[in-house]
Amino acid sequence: MTIERPWLQHYQAGVPEQIDVDQFRSIPAVLQGAIDSFRDRPAFSNLGRTITYGEVDELSRQFAAYLLGELKLKKGDRVAIMMPNCLQYPIATFGILRAGLTVVNVNPMYTVRELKHQLVDSGASVILVLDNFGDTVQKSLADTPIRQVVTTGLGDMLGFPKGAIVNFVLKYVKKMVPDYSIQGTVRFRDALKAGQAHSLPEVSIDPGDIAFLQYTGGTTGVAKGAMLTHRNMVANMQQAAAWIGTGLEPGRETIITALPLYHIFALTANGLVFMKFGGLNHLITNPRDMPGFVKELKGVKFSAITGVNTLFNGLLNTPGFDEVDFSHLKLTLGGGMAVQRAVAERWKKTTGVPLIEAYGLTETAPAACINPMDMSDYNGAIGLPIPSTDACVKDEAGNMLPVGEVGELCIKGPQVMKGYWQRPEETASAIDADGWLHTGDMAKMDESGFFYIVDRKKDMILVSGFNVYPNEVEDVIAMMPGVLEVAAVGVPDEKSGEVVKVVIVKKDQGLTADQVKAHARENLTGYKQPRIVEFRKELPKTNVGKILRRELRDAPAG
Repeated sequence: MTIERPWLQHYQAGVPEQIDVDQFRSIPAVLQGAIDSFRDRPAFSNLGRTITYGEVDELSRQFAAYLLGELKLKKGDRVAIMMPNCLQYPIATFGILRAGLTVVNVNPMYTVRELKHQLVDSGASVILVLDNFGDTVQKSLADTPIRQVVTTGLGDMLGFPKGAIVNFVLKYVKKMVPDYSIQGTVRFRDALKAGQAHSLPEVSIDPGDIAFLQYTGGTTGVAKGAMLTHRNMVANMQQAAAWIGTGLEPGRETIITALPLYHIFALTANGLVFMKFGGLNHLITNPRDMPGFVKELKGVKFSAITGVNTLFNGLLNTPGFDEVDFSHLKLTLGGGMAVQRAVAERWKKTTGVPLIEAYGLTETAPAACINPMDMSDYNGAIGLPIPSTDACVKDEAGNMLPVGEVGELCIKGPQVMKGYWQRPEETASAIDADGWLHTGDMAKMDESGFFYIVDRKKDMILVSGFNVYPNEVEDVIAMMPGVLEVAAVGVPDEKSGEVVKVVIVKKDQGLTADQVKAHARENLTGYKQPRIVEFRKELPKTNVGKILRRELRDAPAG
């Protein structure tokens, strides 16, 4: 079936309709290109230490040689990484990929149960873990395929004496490194040293080889591993680079990477796209420490930053953020969850740069739609399908719906995952016979080809037969100056099936439920207005900052 592509008429100048998926065979080929062009340029910076592209080349080569020469891993074996943003992350990731192995990214905040599931499910044979999370690994190792644990401290790559001081403070002053005991562990620095004794063999990497097992769906059930191939990742890097690269200068950009690199958004947008352009990734290890984050921003001349709505909102509400130097800032990209109008407008007012909303999924490596970079004001859309990407809206029967009608957003393109690891049935239900990935997001398209998310299927609230989309309610409540954060959920009701409940974190402690309801009455039709207003000190979130609506539905008020 032919598909209309009205979005192509609205691409900004210089953005192609298609990208060259075959320019690079693999992620290591992209890395090699960056090393050849930018060897002496800074690549990654963290906690006061910066490493060049040449150092990334040397150190990742050592780690690759350790994995193949010392541990005798075979092509396709899985290696897990359990760390926040630090210099060890890119070194290890590129080392694993150069060795023809697969990276299994692990959220370091996982519980023992969650970690054990991921290690068993992925079949990982090696795990690299930061000392802070060593006790979780220790408690989860039994009955997993892990045969080697590699450990590291946050200060290990910072040099002497700074690194030793950082490790001492974390363990003995801040008490952030619990004691743990795992037999036969190897320190990351010793692994690198051991790798120097081995030459790295020529490893043939095919575009269809799995680069990452990226786990997703943990908030909706058992986490599944999305198989992202080298081709998926390279394609999405090419797509995103074509879209945002029109204003970037090779070798001269600095991007703030506050989202964790184990999250697909930062991995592709910050890690790969800016590596291709020879940019410097400034890694933020603990973005939850907002005053510390703002202090760090004041010392960096950054030209780009990515994040989720809660991160931008947090920065805007941290004293001193308005004193940061934004004169070099060219690009702010928001994804992972809906960007709220109130946050986008305040961001532009404070920084002078628009907050551009993007949309993607782990399953699309991740970018599928992005708003044009030359857009000046918030438009409420997730953007246009990026080059070499098709998007449509389908009804329950799988029929494509016309402009303006709400249905399930479906995506097709070279960035769509190979499938879910060892879950053929779930793969078949996610990707239909025609190759369309069903996102589970309810959306509509306008005449220009802009797509708008109205909500997740599962988050939709049904009030007396009317659909209520939480995003809309949240956007309205977020307009109130006294509201810091808000989430809307449906709760059971005898009369109407469900009613809307909003859970609010106050910015103004004087804010009352009556004021919220009065504001809602002014801005929302009757069935969309919250019947229940609850105040909390904080909202439950994933480690990336996405609000967990499910927990607000299930958990009692607290």
